[in-house]
Amino acid sequence: MSDLWPWLLGSAALCYGLKLAGMSVPERVLDHPRVSLVADLLPIALLSALIAVQVLGRDESVVLDARLAGLAAAVVALLLRAPFLVVVVVAAASAALVRLV
Repeated sequence: MSDLWPWLLGSAALCYGLKLAGMSVPERVLDHPRVSLVADLLPIALLSALIAVQVLGRDESVVLDARLAGLAAAVVALLLRAPFLVVVVVAAASAALVRLV
């Protein structure tokens, strides 16, 4: 058994416990408008932070490269209400074009 398994099983148990804790929150707490607003906005903030870290980060520093151009192209495609597959293709093509130049 490698050293990774205890961490993996501990993480799984922690996630399951967190899910059980979330299910035991009383309904009156979940119906509060502030809790509902936080629950709506928290995934957006987490996904935005994840995108920023993946696009701008490299080896503990901020890097501006082709990934940022791909993200910008994806944002423009989303603003034009393009289908998801088109957004992905536009972002990948933009990043590839910037890397080519």
